[in-house]
Amino acid sequence: MKAWRASLLYFPEPAQAVLETDGLLVVGPDAGGRQVVQAVGSYSALAPRFPGLEVTHLPGRIIAPGFVDMHIHYPQLDVIGSPAEGLLPWLENYTFPHEKRFTDPAYSAEAATFFIAELLRHGVTTALAFATSHPESVDALLGEAQRRSLRLIAGKVLMDQNAPDGVRDATEQSLIDTEALITRWHGVDRLGYAITPRFVPSCSEAQLRGAGELAARYTDVWIQSHVAENRDEVAWVRELYPQARSYLSVYEQFGLLRPRAVYAHCIHIDDEDRALMRGTGTAAAVSPTSNLFLGSGFFDYAAADRTGFLYGLASDVGGGTSFSPFHTMLAAYYVGREGQTKTGVSLKPQQLWWQHTAGAARALGLEGVAGNLLPGCEADFVVLNPQATPLLARKTAQAGSLDELLFALIVLGDDRVIERTVISQAASTTWPDHEEVSAK
Repeated sequence: MKAWRASLLYFPEPAQAVLETDGLLVVGPDAGGRQVVQAVGSYSALAPRFPGLEVTHLPGRIIAPGFVDMHIHYPQLDVIGSPAEGLLPWLENYTFPHEKRFTDPAYSAEAATFFIAELLRHGVTTALAFATSHPESVDALLGEAQRRSLRLIAGKVLMDQNAPDGVRDATEQSLIDTEALITRWHGVDRLGYAITPRFVPSCSEAQLRGAGELAARYTDVWIQSHVAENRDEVAWVRELYPQARSYLSVYEQFGLLRPRAVYAHCIHIDDEDRALMRGTGTAAAVSPTSNLFLGSGFFDYAAADRTGFLYGLASDVGGGTSFSPFHTMLAAYYVGREGQTKTGVSLKPQQLWWQHTAGAARALGLEGVAGNLLPGCEADFVVLNPQATPLLARKTAQAGSLDELLFALIVLGDDRVIERTVISQAASTTWPDHEEVSAK
């Protein structure tokens, strides 16, 4: 077993954090050999229970759960920051041309290596990711995640219509490829597979029907797609499915709403849609930097909480503008505060942090597995330096409560705060590479 002594941040209750200012985190194997949290709490209470255990002491540092990113596009690394007038022009002019390159296994592998390293650099230890329509892109991404022992869920994009040559797939072959990838990767080590229709306009009825049949056959895989991101997209779906009650209901008719189904954005929906999500166990991936960048709209937090469906935070790189969970949490605060088109709310710092860790894990169906440091959780964590920059050090030194401390980190933090990311399933898998965990 291993142990770390530092301030410890974790969530014993939903959206309710504890900061143990002199804490002890003990990690060791469970019955199946997974490295999990064995104990967490105050150093004075726990140290006598583990005599002789070597302890890494990190004074002035905070150990927190690794972040969980519920929606990200690994092929869009080089699309971040591309100017466009909105979602659909952005896809046409930047995203689709770039994704054509992923038919090349070597290019896919290079991008996957960079992508996984960037997740770790920003403290993300669990992610749900889109690949491209090319099976090679999935093999490259999940292969690299396996090498780094990262918990990653990914899938081949399904898009057999309304897409250019080079990224458009063939209906029957796309479903054959999807099933083969499920068989090859789902449940291997810490990997999962997600059936991935890009969005309704990109998929024929036959392809959506086939995706639903695969989802019924493989009930423990994930489903991921987009819904109601902007008004032009919603209008397009209405033209394609004039008899459908809503955009979201199209997915329902093909059997694509259920637990472990995650839909990015969920902006232009109504209470009937929200009730449908709650009733089916479907979750929303809230992507605030992307929504602000593309001018898509504002996720309605008050309506989501009123109806009670699952949601969590996501970077949505490359429509999203940063891998940084701090940037995402701050953008979520902005989105919550907007009160002209919806009810404005001031999201509390503990709730924001929850949305990007344990709350996101719960929305993914991974509660008690990822995103927390309670006993039994996989021991993926980050070492945070609250003095990473002069201004942050000045602000955190004045924090009079946990909320003030967390909010200072959210507003002023970035990748410099992440001193180390530790993937405890493999002792060698940390960021930065090939260094011991230590306080700088």
